[in-house]
Amino acid sequence: MISLLSITSQKKNISSVIISSVKEVPVEIINYLKKNYSFIELSALTTIPIINLYKTPETLGKDRLASVVAAYSLYCGENVLVVDAGTCITYDIVNAKGEYYGGSISPGLNMRFKALHTFTGKLPLVSLINFNELIGTDTNKSILSGVINGITAEADAIIERYKKYYSPLKIIICGGDAQFLVDRLKNIIFAVPELVLIGLNEILDYNEL
Repeated sequence: MISLLSITSQKKNISSVIISSVKEVPVEIINYLKKNYSFIELSALTTIPIINLYKTPETLGKDRLASVVAAYSLYCGENVLVVDAGTCITYDIVNAKGEYYGGSISPGLNMRFKALHTFTGKLPLVSLINFNELIGTDTNKSILSGVINGITAEADAIIERYKKYYSPLKIIICGGDAQFLVDRLKNIIFAVPELVLIGLNEILDYNEL
């Protein structure tokens, strides 16, 4: 709450606010925002500028939703595949008509390292480094090879499958590991680091109309 008050006291021109959180937002924050701003808390019921055809919209990650809204706003009239390389790697498609059906979710880089350490007896916990070899000559390097080469091969294969169904296809990537992956993938991919924030702003603006 203190941080929020600090931000709003410095930014006097704020008129509307959107919140997107996977955790429950404290009531005092919600009440403060409702009292002082035009306020939206993103949910499955929020009006959005694309057609959401996901069969269980109440379970859809808000970051995934915001990212496809951003993708459609940036490349309206094109098929766009969003790759979000964070804790998980998600692949989400929005078509040229602005229709969103869904995508896929798989473990991210660090989750794969942790899984190998947690669910085996002796494998060490390895941290991500800039590693480009195919053959690991010790256990740490073998893990690095398996995780990095495995995830890039997976991403390239999934992208190629999407390109068979949606052509032409624009591919954009965001998330904490985006730059690490984009440098290794075969396809031409545009990195948009602030994609989720762009989407949230688009949703906010859409509801202000």
